[in-house]
Formats: sequence, C-alpha cells, structure tokens
Amino acid sequence: MNKGMSEIVKTISKIACPFILVFGISVIFYGHLTPGGGFPGGVVISACFVILLLAYGKEKVLSKLSLIKSDILHDIGAILFLSVALIGFSGGIFFLNVFNKGTLFSLWSGGNLLFSNIAIGIKVGTSLFLGISLLSMVRILYKGDKIEFYEKEEDIK
Repeated sequence: MNKGMSEIVKTISKIACPFILVFGISVIFYGHLTPGGGFPGGVVISACFVILLLAYGKEKVLSKLSLIKSDILHDIGAILFLSVALIGFSGGIFFLNVFNKGTLFSLWSGGNLLFSNIAIGIKVGTSLFLGISLLSMVRILYKGDKIEFYEKEEDIK
C-alpha cells in the first residue's frame, strides 16, 4: 500500500522543504534584528517536517527523524537555554548579557540573545514536531458512550 499523498504533492514538498528549513533558520538567527526569533523560527522549522509528514506518511518521516531523536533535541534545546541563563551568573545576574554586543545591525550585535533564539528554536521546533507526530499516530473513535483508540487504520472496523 502506497503511503502518503500523490507524487505531485511529494515532489512539491521535497522541493519546498529545504527552502522552508533555510527560512526558519534565518528567522532564528536574525530574530534580534528583524521580526522573528526562536519561537517563530521553530514553528517554521516544524512546519517543514509536518509538510513531509503529510506528504509521505509518518513511517517515512519517523525513519529520518525518530521520536527519540527529536526528544533528545528537545532536551538539548532546554539545556542550551538554561546554560545561556546561567552564564549570566558570571556577571552576577540571571540572564545577564555578558557577551560582547558587537557592531549595530550585525549578526553578533545581540550578545547572548542569538544563543537564546537558537535554543528556543530547537525546543519549539522539536516540541511541535513531537506533538503533531504523536497526534498523527492515534485514531480515536466514539462508539456510543465508549471511546476506542486505534494505532492502525486497518484495525478500525
């Protein structure tokens, strides 16, 4: 049985996803200079994986980025964000910007804000991917006043 959508949708998603991914990364990296940051960049990055999930089916996408790998990335994002916050203690205050702020309107002008955006982007992107992947794995049917859960479409009668 062929999983996913038609070949047209698969081809367009294969072409569009690298551009969406690069756009999400640029939203994260330039979030302190332009509208954006870690949260919207993470949403854009997770949208790339959700498009692939819809086009190819969950088996193909989870073979590339499993739930365990995305959970580990989620934890890494949380640890990175906490590390940025704790680095401020070297200056005496939680979240203090201790990095050199650089020149105005350059990539390095935000100090530790760039690292916070990267950590939040990783965390948000993997959180949304995990949530949508888990929602796509379970089928819920109401039969009268009873709720039944199915993992495979073939099991639904």
